[in-house]
Amino acid sequence: MFGFLKKKTAPVTLAEKPPDEAPLAPAGEERSWAERLKAGLAKTRAQLGSQLADLFGRVKIDDELLEELEATLLQADCGVEATQWLLDELKVRVRREKLQNPAELKAALVALLEELLAPLEAPLDVTTHRPFIIMIAGVNGAGKTTSIGKLAHKFHDEGHSVIFAAGDTFRAAAREQLMEWGRRNDVAVVAQESGDPAAVIFDAIHAARARGLHIVLADTAGRLPTQLHLMEEIAKVKRVIQKADASGPHEVLLVLDANTGQNAIAQVKAFDKAIGVTGLIVTKLDGTAKGGVLAAIARQCPKPVRYIGVGEGIEDLQPFRAREFVAALFS
Repeated sequence: MFGFLKKKTAPVTLAEKPPDEAPLAPAGEERSWAERLKAGLAKTRAQLGSQLADLFGRVKIDDELLEELEATLLQADCGVEATQWLLDELKVRVRREKLQNPAELKAALVALLEELLAPLEAPLDVTTHRPFIIMIAGVNGAGKTTSIGKLAHKFHDEGHSVIFAAGDTFRAAAREQLMEWGRRNDVAVVAQESGDPAAVIFDAIHAARARGLHIVLADTAGRLPTQLHLMEEIAKVKRVIQKADASGPHEVLLVLDANTGQNAIAQVKAFDKAIGVTGLIVTKLDGTAKGGVLAAIARQCPKPVRYIGVGEGIEDLQPFRAREFVAALFS
């Protein structure tokens, strides 16, 4: 059943789905995920590829090559710590394994990147609680609401029932956008035109429990880590969730726009301090040449990367897999 759960001053009520609504059709389903991932990382691969092809095409491994490799990794937003770790480990392997040519160095770099990113690979298990409450946060423009819509589509395909909590009560467009995703995905939405976002999410949890639904996807208003009063407010939202369900939220997802580069590190640290981030969604990797930010996250603020987004299609948000990601960068 589909419906809007609209709350103003009256109790929550359920409206039936209009008969002419159709579910959202998947976009780009004819391409495999590996193909979409490779296409989505084209900008990063082009930046790395044009420079690495020159480096790894040389006849020997020397200090000049390693210095240029360092600059290339930094330009791809791998960050100082991850870049230094990669270079230090490469030097160790050059000595230990007696690597003779840049082609062997490239293979070693690929292996080290996989090793660095592997701890971030941790698929989300939504079967441990019912309802499984997912709190979603991030700065304005990171792609929170769109990610919620795509997650609902994915969870539905996996056989889970979902309800949306429109906890972004400050931006009317966010509420309307979430309602549209609800219409497309055949998902009920708890919303109100203004008021306390924590109350909206509280109501959604009780509605999910009453209807036996599997997952609550709770949107929150976008905010910058420097907006201390808003960071305190989102901490309050988490506390209210815990009043509705002492075990919740069961996942706190932070949505990061890959285009923000190293600023993503500051966002992870600030939101983690406020609400205890348990997982990341990294969006818009197709729009940046700096996909190396995942390496920076792995070294500076390691959090499970639950999903990555490499396009606008509904199938372009998928679980993060380190080996696939690195292969797409270097293929």
